[in-house]
Amino acid sequence: MNRKISFLCFLSIGLIFCDLKGKKFEPPNVIIIFTDDQGYNDVGCYGSPDINTPHLDKMASEGLRLTSFYAAQAVCSASRAALLTGCYPNRIGIHGAFMPNAKKGLNHDEVTIAEMLKDIGYSTAIYGKWHLGDHEEFLPLNHGFDEFYGIPYSNDMWPFHPQQGPIFNFGPLPLIEGSEVIDTLDDQSTLTVEITERSVAFIKRKKDEPFFLYVAHPQPHVPLFVSDRFKGKSERGLYGDVIMEIDWSTGEILNALREEGIDENTIVIFTSDNGPWLSYGDHSGSAYPLREGKGTAWEGGQREPCIIRYPSLLPKGIVLDQPIMAIDILPTIAEITGASLPDHTIDGKSAWPLLTGSTDSSPQEAYYFYYHTNELHGIRYRDWKLYFPHRYRTLSGRDGGKDGLPVEYDYINLELVELYNLTDDIGEFTDVAADFPEVVDTILGYAEIARVEMGDKLMDRKGNGERVVGKILE
Repeated sequence: MNRKISFLCFLSIGLIFCDLKGKKFEPPNVIIIFTDDQGYNDVGCYGSPDINTPHLDKMASEGLRLTSFYAAQAVCSASRAALLTGCYPNRIGIHGAFMPNAKKGLNHDEVTIAEMLKDIGYSTAIYGKWHLGDHEEFLPLNHGFDEFYGIPYSNDMWPFHPQQGPIFNFGPLPLIEGSEVIDTLDDQSTLTVEITERSVAFIKRKKDEPFFLYVAHPQPHVPLFVSDRFKGKSERGLYGDVIMEIDWSTGEILNALREEGIDENTIVIFTSDNGPWLSYGDHSGSAYPLREGKGTAWEGGQREPCIIRYPSLLPKGIVLDQPIMAIDILPTIAEITGASLPDHTIDGKSAWPLLTGSTDSSPQEAYYFYYHTNELHGIRYRDWKLYFPHRYRTLSGRDGGKDGLPVEYDYINLELVELYNLTDDIGEFTDVAADFPEVVDTILGYAEIARVEMGDKLMDRKGNGERVVGKILE
């Protein structure tokens, strides 16, 4: 495969950056577009047969398409914590999805991408979903963001939840600007448009200075909402309409960069927080050809579409299959911008050498797949994925629900370790643990390292490396 390898006069010890023409380095703008519960198959260039995504497909043709990119955990709050801090969520005490009025949030001792970049003069904004603590002290403006407009947690945590009453008792869904509640939402149909308009306006306001923009779409997490412009446009029904609007939103952001003349020096990353919520059936995405979905460590739960575009320094039209995880985004951005890494332990490593083609190796030797409070469910090592005995949810071949109503999952206990070769068996159909005992032994060695560092409740181990969650409210 031919690759255009860009040259960068980067020196992490603080020398001045330069490009091939010897021009003074200008810090690149950074945009992360982060969707919610989007499946691996829910973009045209990832194989979707019935959702039209021309802007994302074009973005992939102008940049990199990653085919083994992983969310750090298969659930909302944990995944977002990992993206923003470069840490496995269990290392920093974030588990599952925070409920409204949770008495904890992201610890202020952690360093987010926003804080890291703000320290070197970036303007920062988040528009969309936060979900790392809804009390004021945990909101984005206290974690390095200059601006916030959006919702504090998942968009289904409101009185119209299909299980409101029997299971939940949610109050109104607040819309927040800065740190103030400015409205409560009864209808979310215009929210994607509003997030997009805010994002474009931010780009235009900040075009003459470096900025970090985090576009955290609440969609396509249920309940699904779409503006009239895209209603009924997709062959995939309402879910497809929602993805088409997110694709439009991405196009608007990319167009704004071109119009303002900052396209070449802006890195844009598009990905999602975890796989599809399969119990919602026709209101959920597709992880095809991967196994299972959200809430599991199987490939469908954490392998996500990921497109990275940076015209001035990254090759175009390249597909990368080496494993990368969301924890690697913070250190990659640090290397690109010249920002300093946090002075405490993080788990991510820069993927910049892989992205630019100076290496063909993944930034990490192994990736760890945790779930629940602190259970090590699996490890990705090169082409292999090993699973440890654990309990997981599945539909067992059944269809999910219809029209926004979920069905109940079945639960299966995995009794023995299972090994899959993801190059030969991306759908994880055939356990080959008995055929490759040496591979199993190698990965078990990595598991012991992880258990010392971060623990594993399934093995009755207590990790000594876990940092505490944000201040517990009295």
